[in-house]
Amino acid sequence: MKTPPTLLDGLDRDRPGPGRWGWLAAGVWLFYLSQPFEEILQHHGATRVMGLVVLFLFALSYIGFFGWIRWVGLGAGGLPTWQRLAYLAGMLALCFLMLPSAGQKALTCLVYIAAIAMMALDVRIAVVIVALLLGGAELSMRLVPGWTDDGSYGFAIFLGALAVFGLRRAVQRSIELNATRQDMAKLAVQEERNRFARDLHDILGHSLTVITVKAELAGKLIEANPGRAAAEVADVESLARAALADVRAAVAGYRELSLAGELVSARAALQAAEIKPDLPTTMDEVPEENRELFAWVVREGVTNVVRHSGAKRCTIRINATQIEVLDDGKGPTPGGGASGHGLVGLRERADQADASLQVGQAPGGGFRLAVRVGP
Repeated sequence: MKTPPTLLDGLDRDRPGPGRWGWLAAGVWLFYLSQPFEEILQHHGATRVMGLVVLFLFALSYIGFFGWIRWVGLGAGGLPTWQRLAYLAGMLALCFLMLPSAGQKALTCLVYIAAIAMMALDVRIAVVIVALLLGGAELSMRLVPGWTDDGSYGFAIFLGALAVFGLRRAVQRSIELNATRQDMAKLAVQEERNRFARDLHDILGHSLTVITVKAELAGKLIEANPGRAAAEVADVESLARAALADVRAAVAGYRELSLAGELVSARAALQAAEIKPDLPTTMDEVPEENRELFAWVVREGVTNVVRHSGAKRCTIRINATQIEVLDDGKGPTPGGGASGHGLVGLRERADQADASLQVGQAPGGGFRLAVRVGP
């Protein structure tokens, strides 16, 4: 049977702090065993010796419990409940053996047993044991001849169990908070990985597409027009350097796209692919907060046009709240939707900016990609 989590199960023996030195803090409370100790000293002979030995064994079992249950509980996946109960039963037996020499003062030991029960057992079981100990103490003070009923032992048992329960709840809350923080840290790392993968895909997807197109064009022109081919090769080198700079900026954790720069790059990419560009010459009406998102739309839209459309013409329309990328190619793939990695990343960016993304067929045929900010 799997043991329910307890206060001690949350302590890490390999980490310095209260968990490692908890036995020392617990040992301070042995001061209250001075009451049965003084009572035992009132006797002589074998009774005194027997009482002192039992008292020593009880104190040792109390202190040893912390090291024993921490080691076994953590090292073996949890100490079974019956073994914990057996340990408490052994301590209770020592308490009974102390009665001939300590008398009513032996009831002090019940406070320690109640505290350990509340610390080491499931709360429901611990409450039952504490109630039995409290009831037993109250009844014995009323039924045993010569014992006085001052109510102090029952109150001490209740107060000790309540204090340990409060400590138990505080430690459990700390454990839960630590687990929550670890989960949040893992989620943050995963989100950052997704962001970086998305950015890297968008950067290299566009740049490598343009480099491929220009390299193919240079290969075709190398014999017919060496000068034009040399110019295309120079563009490939420039694009490769720009792509490398973008990757380094992404690795550094900060990169902001320029809408004007993306429009210039889009024109060069479309012309290299022999697609006629119809692009805006100004973007003054676009608010500053929308420009980076629109720059991503230009990059992803033109990349898709060059790669997949088979178009002869590409048009980009921009106003203050919307951007459209249209071509006259073969249009969207039936059932394809916005399933590509680039479009998925673009949709995530649009969602973060409270914008809507539309993918579909352009008027008159071809492909249409649009992003609108606001209602």
